[in-house]
Amino acid sequence: MKSMILAAGYGERLWPLTADRGKPALPVLGKPLVGYVAEYLAQNGVTESVVNLHHRPETVRASLGDGSKFGLHLEYVYEPVILGTSGGLDNAREFFQDGTFICVNGKIITDIDLHAAIETHRKQKALATLVLKRNKRRERFSMVEAADGLVTRFAGMPQPAAEDDAEAPLMFTGIHILEPRIFDYIPRDVFSDSVVHVYPQAMAKGERIAAYVGEGKWHELSTLQRYLGISLDLLAAQDRNAFSGDRTQVAPKAKIRDAILWNDVEVENGASVTRSVIGDGVSVRAHEAFEDSIVVRAELVHDTMAPPKALKGSFQDDKFVVPLSQ
Repeated sequence: MKSMILAAGYGERLWPLTADRGKPALPVLGKPLVGYVAEYLAQNGVTESVVNLHHRPETVRASLGDGSKFGLHLEYVYEPVILGTSGGLDNAREFFQDGTFICVNGKIITDIDLHAAIETHRKQKALATLVLKRNKRRERFSMVEAADGLVTRFAGMPQPAAEDDAEAPLMFTGIHILEPRIFDYIPRDVFSDSVVHVYPQAMAKGERIAAYVGEGKWHELSTLQRYLGISLDLLAAQDRNAFSGDRTQVAPKAKIRDAILWNDVEVENGASVTRSVIGDGVSVRAHEAFEDSIVVRAELVHDTMAPPKALKGSFQDDKFVVPLSQ
């Protein structure tokens, strides 16, 4: 079975970590984020995948290569102008004319049972099946309403539960199972979004959009806070509270807790790093202490303008520091 990994996003809310790389190329405990997606697909029987590229495409290519180290064969398509979830599919439609295929957002880490979702798709004889999950924390993910195994409506953001036992709303995981007929509903060569522009139109014409409600692990790394929090959750599952990348050196009397240190980081004796991400090549000096912060080399962002959705930061000597308490 073939698939598509959506990897063209800007990653504005993850800036400055995305200043020199695409969002899917961000390392998560030493593995590129998009590598988790590639492995997930391979583990569920997918043999080929197309990856769409836009922002810093060379970094995503370098992270994935030909796909062999993740267990599948990869092709790439470039979008000179970003096209959205369905527009990205349209740009690669030549790959998906032979039968059922999968589309997955390139910024998630999951172990939801894809085989079971595919079985649901086939039983429902659906044009598309959306993999959903219960939003138990009522985080800011759009709600999806479903009845009798079919999607009925795409709704707004969830509100806090009025009662402790209120059923958690459903949310979309970014995993779609699709038939080639979906291209009948995707406009050519323009930006389009599956949930906004394509699925409502198909449903209005009587198409079956199935809902599979999955269980298991699912993480979406779209903000700096989520990147740090999810990285620490993954570490905690391994009974660890810090991660050090390649060639990173931490002095014996440095204080490191709940920290993610990328490659070539140096932390001197007397320095302190708590609930923070330290980017490639940063040196944390003996007198410095960082808490609830993202720290990168100042040279990465000198003479550049922060994207509109980025958190505010400041220059501190040879570093650029973004507080997470914003």
